[in-house]
Amino acid sequence: MGGVALACAAGRTADAAESRLRVQIPPRTYADALIDLGLQANVSILGTASCGSGGRVEVSGRYTLEEALGRILAGAPCRYRIVDARTVRITAAPPLIELPPTRDPPHTQTVVAEVMVTATKRPAAPNRLPAGVSAISRDQIASTRANDVGQTIGQLAGVLSTNLGPGRDKLLIRGLSDGAFTGRTRTTVSTYLDDAPINFNAPDPDLRLVDVERIEVVRGPQGALYGSGSIAGIYKIVTAKPDLAHMEAGASASIATTKGGGTSHDIDGYLSVPIVHDRIGVRLAAYREVQGGYLDDLVLRSTNVDQTRRDGGRLSVRVQFDDHWRLDALAATQHLRSNDTQYVISPMTAVTRRMPGMPQEAGDGAVGAPDGRGNRIRETHNNDFSSAGATLNGEYGWGSVTSSTNFIHHVFSSQYDATATRGLFAADLAELGVYGETTRSNMFVQDLVARSENSGRLDWLIGVYAARTVARTPSSLAFLAPGVVQTAYMENRKDRLSEYALYGEATYDLGDGWTASLGGRTFESRVRTTADLRIRAPFASRFFDQKRGFDGFSPKISLQREFTNGDLVYALVTEGYRPGGFNSSGFLPIRAARTTFRPDRLRNFELGAKFRRLDNRLIVRTAAYYDDWANIQTDQYRQSGLAYTANVGDARILGVEAEVSYDFPFGLSLQANGLVSDSKVRNINPDFPTTPTTRIADKLPGVPDLSAGLLAVYRRPLNDALTLRLVGEASYVGRSGLSFDQPPRTDQYLRTELSAEVSGNHWRLTAFVTNPLNDDGDTFSYGNPFSFADDPTTTDVIEAVRQATPQRPRTFGLRLAAAF
Repeated sequence: MGGVALACAAGRTADAAESRLRVQIPPRTYADALIDLGLQANVSILGTASCGSGGRVEVSGRYTLEEALGRILAGAPCRYRIVDARTVRITAAPPLIELPPTRDPPHTQTVVAEVMVTATKRPAAPNRLPAGVSAISRDQIASTRANDVGQTIGQLAGVLSTNLGPGRDKLLIRGLSDGAFTGRTRTTVSTYLDDAPINFNAPDPDLRLVDVERIEVVRGPQGALYGSGSIAGIYKIVTAKPDLAHMEAGASASIATTKGGGTSHDIDGYLSVPIVHDRIGVRLAAYREVQGGYLDDLVLRSTNVDQTRRDGGRLSVRVQFDDHWRLDALAATQHLRSNDTQYVISPMTAVTRRMPGMPQEAGDGAVGAPDGRGNRIRETHNNDFSSAGATLNGEYGWGSVTSSTNFIHHVFSSQYDATATRGLFAADLAELGVYGETTRSNMFVQDLVARSENSGRLDWLIGVYAARTVARTPSSLAFLAPGVVQTAYMENRKDRLSEYALYGEATYDLGDGWTASLGGRTFESRVRTTADLRIRAPFASRFFDQKRGFDGFSPKISLQREFTNGDLVYALVTEGYRPGGFNSSGFLPIRAARTTFRPDRLRNFELGAKFRRLDNRLIVRTAAYYDDWANIQTDQYRQSGLAYTANVGDARILGVEAEVSYDFPFGLSLQANGLVSDSKVRNINPDFPTTPTTRIADKLPGVPDLSAGLLAVYRRPLNDALTLRLVGEASYVGRSGLSFDQPPRTDQYLRTELSAEVSGNHWRLTAFVTNPLNDDGDTFSYGNPFSFADDPTTTDVIEAVRQATPQRPRTFGLRLAAAF
């Protein structure tokens, strides 16, 4: 993460300010012109709301960064300060005093900062958008050592993740959870790498955040702009782009040791080179990481079995054809290998039999998660991700047009100990059962959007979208003995999905700070599923072939008022949806009523407020929402351990979220967030599969009633060359259920991390400790579907065990980073 860690190196500040840029900004308000400048100059401009909502300025030509800022803010009620080569801070100008622009010392920037976001398909500051929008800046990513998506969630209100293991998790936003498992349903949160959607019905690929400019999150359904798969929101990773004027380079390495576990280490770096000055540039980023294991397998007599290796890289190219047209191309790849899963086992009740190799203390009803388990095979997991795409952007006086074309290749596979299924088959089989499943998904996406130039009372946006996804999912259950492989179940499934949409949004300035927006998306989806199933007696083989179409309209309505002091209040109605699909897996033929799962739809009603106080040091964003979710799709497991998808029923969700940040004048920054959520499942589908001893849960699974996070960063110059930075981070996650029909619940737990850093102009040395309290609370009550049951009185076919996923034990580490 060296590129992230030293993005703020002060040694390049002067060079960045003196380099001349091609600037083309049509007539805009002061704040919007600054946002455009930030995009074109590839810098973060913080605090644009300090300029208010007024002004009208137009800039065209070649300027240094200082010259462009001076032209934009001439006569504006705000001023600028160049913090470093990538950062400009905007503050309100004192009344009746004309102050020249100044440069901050290189290390006075605090971590709590506002950055522009593009996830709403219009560049804007979060405080000016009528939605629950958050962003994590490059410097905050570096300060908190957020190496991947899972390490950012405590910094964002209402954003959570399951904890099955690296490359296996799914993101959850605002308590909008369809369950903890990943199967045939579309994800509820769409994750983007720049303009490329990187998940379909797959777990999050767990990309390492190297040389990343910012993270953007839009909470609530985004069906109007993003279509299916965004029913809970958008999580967007924005990468750093090539610098067309100067060379940049950075690298970092770290080493860490875990209590009772193995050693972890990583190395990464980046390089940005201008090939043709001001015209063509390339940027490379690469990394390699080993996460040491910390769990033991007693049957296999192996320690630290859950080691994970992750390596990958990116190549980005920027071509500035002229003052109007720019091309950004990106190719990315990552390979993740986990040697084993990271769950442990303990009994659900006193009547549960101890599985072979289970730790003895687990049978004594010990509280908390033990540090081992007993499996007869390694339950490996692989998650390989690759993407390639290009975004062409044109700017003209009337507005802009952007065309994004992306191809995504995603392969992930898992292996489980499935010995417990042996009793289902009549024939004599070997004792060791192994279930393996692989998904190979190819997605081609084209998105074309045109926007007005925001010069009058009416702004508009219109887009055309098309996507084609083909997923092949071979799976098999085999029983093994030395020199013998007996296949009991094999399925070769293929899913083909075509999606087409036309979407748009219009915004009208009603005057006196009032603005109304109306938008929507009309869509059509076509899905076809085929599956060839070969099954050993007493079951029969069969072939499955079904297809179906879905269409509809997803609306968006908002009304907001922005006050002269920059405060904003808004009301919002949005909608999200997911298409339906088919079930094919199972030892027995599927009843007609359960062959198809229907589309689901979520409608969101939201009220929010955003304001600043105390000379813009205090920033508050809050929202209250009511969601109506119909025909909820959920991925579940049969008693046999094979997956299926069903519509469980409807739900209503009430929630309040807040994010508060404050910058103290002596170098301390505090950032707090929280979500209080309450859900009620109702109108249960009478055909939803249950057992005589189970009932449908009252609440949505996987999300607690309360979650919260706190981040504190303190900076202090030690002398003219060195700076000290202390960081403390904590996030609380309350108890939650696992599934709609399963009684296990996760523990409430606290994730904590502390770090101390000393930095110079071109280097940083950081010492850190994660989980300093060595909390071993259960973060996710699931690991293996073939040894997981909801009924403790179940027969020997499935052993009923409590599966638990503890946090990584206390870990100490050192990190060294440099940038040039």
